[in-house]
Amino acid sequence: MSTLSDTLPVIDLDVFLSQPTQSTRVQEECNKAADALITYGALLVHDSRVSEEDNDTFLDLIEDYFAQPIEDLQKDERPEIHYQVGVTLENTEKPKCAVDEPCLDIIANLDPAERPLDVSGHHPDPKCRFFWKMGSPPPYETEYPALNAPNVVPRAPRISEKWESTMEKWGHSMKNAVENIAEMTAIGLGLPREFIKDAGKYGPHLLGPTASDLVKYGQKDTILAGFHTDLNCLTIHGRSRYPGLNIWARNTGKRIPVRFPPTGRYLLVQAGKQIEHLTGGLIKAGFHEVVVNEATLQTLERRKVSHPDRPNIRISSTFFWHLSSDYELVPIPKLSERANAFNSSQTANQHTAYERMKVGQQVQNELKHIALMA
Repeated sequence: MSTLSDTLPVIDLDVFLSQPTQSTRVQEECNKAADALITYGALLVHDSRVSEEDNDTFLDLIEDYFAQPIEDLQKDERPEIHYQVGVTLENTEKPKCAVDEPCLDIIANLDPAERPLDVSGHHPDPKCRFFWKMGSPPPYETEYPALNAPNVVPRAPRISEKWESTMEKWGHSMKNAVENIAEMTAIGLGLPREFIKDAGKYGPHLLGPTASDLVKYGQKDTILAGFHTDLNCLTIHGRSRYPGLNIWARNTGKRIPVRFPPTGRYLLVQAGKQIEHLTGGLIKAGFHEVVVNEATLQTLERRKVSHPDRPNIRISSTFFWHLSSDYELVPIPKLSERANAFNSSQTANQHTAYERMKVGQQVQNELKHIALMA
């Protein structure tokens, strides 16, 4: 059974962090990172700083949190600020693709064998989510205070006592890795090293694990998160305990089941809508879905035996890295030119207009599509 390292380019952060930026080896690795996002919309990261133990501690905590009674979870909802901190319960968020014409066209143009599970019913996703803000507050008055709200700490003592330290520790591991990838991508695109990272200096970054109850929603071919792209700049994933995440490579249109190499300190990065906008479509946001498949069910049965006292909940270990809400989002001219040349050679490609707007407006536009904002 193949893993992501057989399919996606592996970017070695250790090289980037240990050698001079101008060295040939670092320049090659940066070009490889940018090319991977252009070609696939995704890449695999090797980062020796990442601890699997930290990821396991994080997954245990989030499993325990979502195993609480619904009335306890409801205390952590913040619908008045579009669920941008705290919990989002199941059957709230809708997959945008179900009613988005360009997205439906992309699905129609995929080989039938490579298409996602059908989202045309526009049913809300049965997954839950928790958003933990990991950004630095801007030193100026933001136009988008709802996107920069304070964090919610769960109330249950056995959860709250270790919540902040666990979230911050694992969140910073992923934040550090994805910001280094932002630097490498900028260099690979011919931009100053800090260009993308600085644009996200005050971004409302979110550690955003999702939770899917496999007792309640464990039937094969259940859609846990319908076919979609992410609205932020770059998304980074740690290892989940249960398979089910599928991504689509831009260059082939092939569905790739996400299977991390069995050992090693790896993370998966996907492009989001903000970097697509910034590059004028040279990099396209990566499509993905989370479903219950045969591998999910096999893992579920194994864990019932090996971990009989643990909740049967699929947790995604996910971090959303954003550009700053007040940043002026406008395509970089030289990258737009490359995008036009690149996209003209692609079949079944729609022309997308990337209008000048603040990042906060772009986020609000996307939230309306997925029913988190009225």
